[in-house]
Amino acid sequence: MKSRKLLTATAVALAGTLVLTACGGGGDSGSDDGSVSMTFWHNSTTGEGKAYWEETVAAFEEANPGVTIEIQAIQNEDMDGKLQTALNSGDAPDIFMARGGGKLADVVEAGQAMDLTDAIDDTTREAVGDAALSAFTVDGKVYGMPVSILPGGVYYSEDLFSQAGVTANPTTISELEGVVDQLKTAGVAPIALGAKDAWPAAHWYYFFALRECSQDTINTAASERSFDDPCWLKAGEDLQAFAETEPFNQGYLTTSAQQGAGSSAGLIANHQAAMELMGAWNPGVIASLTPDEKPLADLQWFPFPAVEGGDGEPGAMMGGVDGFSCSAQAPAECAEFLNFIMSKESQEAYATAFHTLPASKEAQGVVTEPALVSILEAYNEAPYVTVWLDTLFGQNVGNALNTSVVNLLAGKGTPQDIVDTTNAAAAKE
Repeated sequence: MKSRKLLTATAVALAGTLVLTACGGGGDSGSDDGSVSMTFWHNSTTGEGKAYWEETVAAFEEANPGVTIEIQAIQNEDMDGKLQTALNSGDAPDIFMARGGGKLADVVEAGQAMDLTDAIDDTTREAVGDAALSAFTVDGKVYGMPVSILPGGVYYSEDLFSQAGVTANPTTISELEGVVDQLKTAGVAPIALGAKDAWPAAHWYYFFALRECSQDTINTAASERSFDDPCWLKAGEDLQAFAETEPFNQGYLTTSAQQGAGSSAGLIANHQAAMELMGAWNPGVIASLTPDEKPLADLQWFPFPAVEGGDGEPGAMMGGVDGFSCSAQAPAECAEFLNFIMSKESQEAYATAFHTLPASKEAQGVVTEPALVSILEAYNEAPYVTVWLDTLFGQNVGNALNTSVVNLLAGKGTPQDIVDTTNAAAAKE
């Protein structure tokens, strides 16, 4: 069992401010005429987000004559697998999406990412801050540029809550179960869940673990690769008990998360379900799936409820930091592009296009959507913020964890199986 080289204290607790065409490989480092071409993979395949990257790349090329960037937009659920294949084959894109944590640590350990520590300019470093950069820090060196902070929580339709007579957001799991009952009585599907993609279902386990496990326990699990603390089992038992109240949409095990009107995000966008547990990218995804492709007017947000007797602090949050890294063989212009996208103007445009929270503190004033304002307020007050567990623990352990959670919900596994499967995956590393 190998120990992680990730800076676990800061990756687990980001207590400050807390995306790209066909699978072409790395670009040329340069040519005889001085021109440079790069490949860029992101995960925004439609709408405003895709347009943002096309316009941003065009602006960078205009400002840097002789530099061209070939864009590839890849569906989010396909990104990790395609990227890992490309990295392992030595045909990686020059610029690729990264989420930090154990996943990035594995890429760094394999010598597949560029050290950006000295390439980040002072203006960018000051605007982003050390907390967000820490998610992309391995052994004291920075290997990625954060573009958005994505803490999670429960998104809900204010109109559907009112329709069901829900007058206050739940602050405990028992109160959440009461809201579920009210929504059922009103004929509304309480919670949308895209369990077909595994990770959205696993989010429920993650958040129960966040409430049951102390910060130190999560930190220890990330560094020592052991999940034997009783809180990990208790989190599974909490999820099993909650699932037995039948809170999720019909057919949730075969529902996708973000693809089309029938996805969990689509159910929220079209008022077919009242709530969804998701990260701060969700308003943008939901907006792309409403009938008019505009932000959902009644979308609101509340933090994951407290669990009675848990060791996690009630205000603690979980989420991610989306960003980009450069492959180890990328030209120097890759780092220049990453600095370029972190200007105040570019970050404001990013936040507007993706309906999300920018990593640059200078650009956060552009956030006006009610749900995002609520998230930002809670984020800034959180005692600590833990990255998504599948990100924190790395791809192999994370995939095993996610699969075991789905098995539990499908009646094919137990809470103990979640612990045993995760421990077994960690032991193989």
